[in-house]
Order: sequence, then structure tokens, then C-alpha cells
Amino acid sequence: MKRASDGNDPVLIVGGGFSGTLLAINLARLGVPSVLFERDQTALAKGLAFGTRHPEHLLNVRASNMSAFPDDPQHFLRWLGFSRAEQANRFVPRLSYGQYLREILLESLGRTTARLAIRSDNVVDLREDGDGVIAVLANGATVPGRAAVLALGHFAPRLPGLCRDIPSGLAVTDPWRGETLADLDPDAPLLLLGTGLTSVDVILSLDKAGHRGPITALSRRGLMPRSHLPSGPAVDPVPPPAVRGIALLRAVRARAQSVGWHHAVDELRPHTRALWQAHDDRMQARFLRHLRPYWDVHRHRLAPTIATRLAELVNEGRVTYRAGRLVEARQAGNRVAVTWRPRGTERIEQLEAARVINCIGPEGDIAQAPEPLLKALLARGTVRPDTHRMGLDVDPDWRVRDEGGNASPRIHAVGPLTKGVAWEIIAVPDIRHQVWELARQLAATRERVIA
Repeated sequence: MKRASDGNDPVLIVGGGFSGTLLAINLARLGVPSVLFERDQTALAKGLAFGTRHPEHLLNVRASNMSAFPDDPQHFLRWLGFSRAEQANRFVPRLSYGQYLREILLESLGRTTARLAIRSDNVVDLREDGDGVIAVLANGATVPGRAAVLALGHFAPRLPGLCRDIPSGLAVTDPWRGETLADLDPDAPLLLLGTGLTSVDVILSLDKAGHRGPITALSRRGLMPRSHLPSGPAVDPVPPPAVRGIALLRAVRARAQSVGWHHAVDELRPHTRALWQAHDDRMQARFLRHLRPYWDVHRHRLAPTIATRLAELVNEGRVTYRAGRLVEARQAGNRVAVTWRPRGTERIEQLEAARVINCIGPEGDIAQAPEPLLKALLARGTVRPDTHRMGLDVDPDWRVRDEGGNASPRIHAVGPLTKGVAWEIIAVPDIRHQVWELARQLAATRERVIA
């Protein structure tokens, strides 16, 4: 007999990083019961981005745009205690933002009239049952709910295939783990695979730890993230561009020449999801193949102080950016011998590194993620990857699509898992609006059930 769910059954949220925590907080404020599952309690309310313990890792968004709530844009600033003179252009350590989220979560636990439970159980399966869902835990127990939300965040990165035979002492798969700097000769040459924001974090940590050896950062295009302006551009709302494809690219370039690229990119931010979804799969794939690296370095910027320090390290010759392809990487005694081809040439170059550090970023292909819950859902056909294999396929209401393309009425996804469909959904301002929308959808559904 199928179980009947009522409006008092909780929403089951799997994943207690930024996305899951903020959804639970929003649901609590709306009086909707929920259960937040996070197996690693040290990651609760932090996730990958805000779980860093390094104070040199700053937010790459100004504090004035980091409120957890769209209807209260000054909330984070009040929590920090900033004066108005400090508000507009301050970049604060990411670890402080993790503390901010945890404090809001604890307040929600203590003040809300809705039931909000936090559990450290490992959810290994979700099954739709009647008009509800059941979470299956690793110990065999089950937890019933009215709906479920996958908020699994980023998955651990994988080394490129050419590096997977290198011993772990010479190749670091996950730069967020402690062994990145462990037992490292301060004069040793290092190779970073990837030149984006992750590589900047690693470079800053190496610099703070006193590393003196040469650091080479290699990616196909060798692009460095750009810097924010010392003071943020005041961007007035503008209508979305009417053109698409190559014409859109030309329009943005022309706008950048007129008002500056910072302003031109920031004008697009309210429209990026709609613009992404207005292009078909073929055009999206072309963007990912040819333009994504350029978009990323202009859109996801560095705090000015970090950009200044990075430029100093480059000018001193301690950090070198290279554009090219990895050809071979093998162990050579206590070093890694690397062969690579500079971009646009047939020339082969070589270098040696005491350690190769993976800075390519989190794994996006859910079929490759070592997550038992996703493996179970994929095997049963309950979910499917998005077209570009950057996450899960979801509909406009964030409901997961099954292998036949049908949207589930009870299982949703938020955060980076929805990147392939939403595109700009890894930064706080974007996720903040997404969970705001979903919380209200779930609250409205509950009201209809109760009525």
C-alpha cells in the first residue's frame, strides 16, 4: 500500500553546504518542516567554498552583495558590523561567510515554529512512495518526507587521465585537502593544472606558507582571473539583449568598449540564465567549447588585494602562467617529468615538478561522481545528466527529470547540480534567488495539501 503524505511531513534536504543550508533556513522562515542531512558535520553550512580554514582566501564578491536573503540585502553587512563607509567594496575571508551561515542556521533552529532537524546520516537512496518520498540511509533506516531536494554541491575533483598513474605523494588530486602543502620543500618547483580561482587559492596558500620555488600554472588558454575594480560599478537595470549567438557576443564586446568590460558583464548578470536557456544545445556547446574560459575569468573575479599580490608574484618570476596541452606526465625518481605542447604550436616542451597539484576544479559529470545516492538514482533512471554533463537535468521548477525526460513531482535539485540548465548557479547571489524560489514553491504545495 502506498503511503499518503500530508502537509506536516518534512521536506528532506540532502546536503548541508550553502545551497542546502540556505534552503532549510528559508523553509523554516516560511513555517515548512524540513530535515537537513549532512554526513560531514564539519561541512555543515559551509560546503566546499566556505569550508576553507585559510584567512587569505577571500570572497570574490563584495560583502554588499552577499546577504543570504534577497529581501534583506543589508543582512550580511549588519552581521559583520560594517559602517556604511565600509560597505560597498569590502572583500572578507570566506571562512567568515561560513560562520555567518552557521549562525543563521542555529538561529533558525532556536526561533522557528516549524520543525527543522539536522541529521548526520548518509542518504544512499531516495524513493518516491505514493505522494511522498522516502530517504534510505546507509544503516538501512528510512525517513519519510513530503518532497526531497538534492543539494549535494560540488564533487571532489579528478586528476586528468594522463596523471592518474602518478603516486599520490607526487600528484595532489584534491587541493582542498591537507596534503597539498605537507612535507613540501619550500624551494621545490611545482606544477598547477588549471589557472582559475582554485589555482589562485593554492598560490596564495603556498605564498603564505613561505614557498619560494617556481610555480607553473598550466591550462589550455593560460588565462588568469581578472580583478574587480577598486570600487564597484553602479549598474542600473537594463533590458536583456535581444540578439543571440555571435550577434550577442558582438553586442557585449561593443558595450564593453563603450562602458568598460566590468560594467558590460555586470549588466548581463540578471539575464544570464534566460540568455543561456534561449540558446539551443548546439549553441550552448559552442559557448562551452570556445568562450567559457573567457567568460569565467571576466565574470568570476578576484578581490583587488589578491589580484595585486598575484601580479607581484608573476612579476617576480615566482609564478608563471602557460597556455598549452599536457602530453605526458610520469614519475621520474622523486619528481614528475611533464611534457606539454604550447598553445598554437607543434613544439614540445618539458619541465620537472616536485608535485603536480590538480586545480582544474570540481567534478561536474554526475556519472563520474563517487556518490552512492546519485549512483542509485541514475541506475534506476530516476535522474539523468543534463545535455552537457555538468550536473542533473531539471525542469524550470528545479524538479529532476528521469531517463525519459519526465519531471519528478517530488524530487528537486538546487545549486551546482543544476548548472547545465541554469548556467550561472555557483555564486551566492544566484543560488540565493534559486532557493528563495524553490522554498516558496514547496510552501505553496504544502498549503494546497493542508487545504
